[in-house]
Amino acid sequence: MDTEPDQTPFAAVTAQTSKLQRQYQSLLDQATPFVLYRWIGTGVFLGAFFLRILLAQGWYIVAYALGIYLLNLFLAFLQPKFDPSNEMIDNEMEDGSVGSLPTKQDEEFRPFIRRLPEFKFWHEATRAIAIGFTCSWFEIFNVPVFWPVLVMYWIILFVLTMRKQIQHMIKYRYVPFSFGKARYGKTSTS
Repeated sequence: MDTEPDQTPFAAVTAQTSKLQRQYQSLLDQATPFVLYRWIGTGVFLGAFFLRILLAQGWYIVAYALGIYLLNLFLAFLQPKFDPSNEMIDNEMEDGSVGSLPTKQDEEFRPFIRRLPEFKFWHEATRAIAIGFTCSWFEIFNVPVFWPVLVMYWIILFVLTMRKQIQHMIKYRYVPFSFGKARYGKTSTS
């Protein structure tokens, strides 16, 4: 009897991993249109994480690392994919002229495209909160630190980076949010 096994153990693990990845991607695809509910769920999850940190009186370094990572994601969410300051430097090197965003009607319109799209921002933030929450249950990550110093350092870091980002937004005249902008629709001519 020369019968070969149908699957090797590696092939079985690969098949199960592939199946789980497809199911996970299907869940993500189904959640995509529900922006408000996704962010409410992430906010509740973040609240549960901070409640865990406050009640356990520890794992402040995990919370600090999560705060830094979420700040980094938020800054990437606010920045344009094609940074005008980098394009200005490139143009200056090429032809010696200084470029900027369109300011007149006859200049080319370039829509705001985020460096980190909203869905990826939500997905990465939720994943980071889940990892931080998981780390808060292991004693190895409970590094003793004086937490008020971490809080003050994070606040200073937040203020300085947001000030720099807002100055960049003002200098290059872009608004990363759609509220407050003019909306043009079909007008009825009666």
